[in-house]
Amino acid sequence: MIEGVRLETAKKVDTFNFNKTKNGFLIELFKDNDKTVVYKTTLNVGAFKGYHLHRIRWARYVCIKGKLKIILYKNKEKEEYSLSAENPSRLFIPPNVATGLQNVGDEDAWIINYPDPAYDPNLKGEQVEYTEEELKKGIVK
Repeated sequence: MIEGVRLETAKKVDTFNFNKTKNGFLIELFKDNDKTVVYKTTLNVGAFKGYHLHRIRWARYVCIKGKLKIILYKNKEKEEYSLSAENPSRLFIPPNVATGLQNVGDEDAWIINYPDPAYDPNLKGEQVEYTEEELKKGIVK
């Protein structure tokens, strides 16, 4: 065996909307011990993921396949951004901004996220789920 070469399993997690319908999956691409440094999120055609916010973590998105609408809420204020593989760009989302992802293309959409700091499964309560109705009313959890 060649020294330093190793094969690791990459964790894949199916994702579901509020109605318990599968809307895609994510794969951990790069780990640092328990923490996920980089992951890929896949959204099925027409799928929506969200809304959620992170209390301390920035999201840093790059779309590498398909086309997405990113819907953000903070203090009842709504903003929308488009990401696509055809016109690559990075979207930086600070903590405490609720995020929804909508696949608006005709194929599965793939986003690479390299969160800062890395996702730590031991950090409880860092991710908060919301409905759009709660965000429109300005509810803070």
